[in-house]
Amino acid sequence: MRLTRYTDYALRTLIYVGLREPKQSSIAEIARAYGISESHLTKVVHQLGRLGLIQTIRGRGGGLRLAKPPAEIVVGAVVRETEDDLALVECFSAGSCAITAPCRLRRALGEALAAFLAVLDRYTLADLLGGSEGDEIARLLGLSPPMGVAAALEPEEKSV
Repeated sequence: MRLTRYTDYALRTLIYVGLREPKQSSIAEIARAYGISESHLTKVVHQLGRLGLIQTIRGRGGGLRLAKPPAEIVVGAVVRETEDDLALVECFSAGSCAITAPCRLRRALGEALAAFLAVLDRYTLADLLGGSEGDEIARLLGLSPPMGVAAALEPEEKSV
């Protein structure tokens, strides 16, 4: 299974924005950090906004923020929403094949796709941001000092 560049960018955008929380991010920052095209990223961010995953704030001081907590953003759902076509072979879509009806390969590939998505459904953005790996990713993206991913994932403690 190979995901499109579009889905890859969507997942990387969510990771970047999640690591920056509660600060806002910009498309230019994300593009620069990953070395990817701003124009491609703009399309991705637009869809993430329409899906209710990213909040875009316009104007001076604007930027991007997560529209919901990282624990509520399921990786499998993001993949389903950003992939144009999860048909692994022609017979999964409108295409035709002479052996479609009795074909065991089609069933096997269907099971494999379901298993792939089921695994991704077990992970949330919070899982991708947590632990020492989250801090290492932040460092690699030039987000120093790291925002403290744990702080973004846990409620603030208030001192009295």
